[in-house]
Formats: sequence, structure tokens, C-alpha cells
Amino acid sequence: IKYSPDADVLLIKLRDGNLVDSKDISECVIVHYDENRMPVEIEILDASQLVKLDSLDISLKEMLMTKEARIPWTSEV
Repeated sequence: IKYSPDADVLLIKLRDGNLVDSKDISECVIVHYDENRMPVEIEILDASQLVKLDSLDISLKEMLMTKEARIPWTSEV
């Protein structure tokens, strides 16, 4: 997990891989995929609005659970 205070961006690396595609799953959350369409990173813009940065208590459950914002974990991306 890396945080850039200048850009207010939190990057969560899920696995190693080359980033070849991305999808905005909400206004502030982008999922980056590898060549096999598997999620590699989650990028959170305006992170200080969504995350308690002092403890990195990520509070995205409500955002990610909406039908439109579910992270696609299959090859149907």
C-alpha cells in the first residue's frame, strides 16, 4: 500500500503483473488489470475523503457493494 499526499492517491497492490487496462468502478476508485484481465492494483483518488489515513482503515464497503461499482473479478471485465 502506497500513499501520495501531494496527489492524495492511495495505491493498493494486489499482485504482481503488467498493467494493460483499467476500469473506473466509481468516481474515485480505479481498478488496474493485467493481460489476463485479473486485478493488479486498486487506485483510490481523493483518498483522504475515503480512508482514515492514520490507520489506513479503508471504508469502501458501501461504495463497492453498489451494483454499478462492483469490482469485476472474472474475465467478463
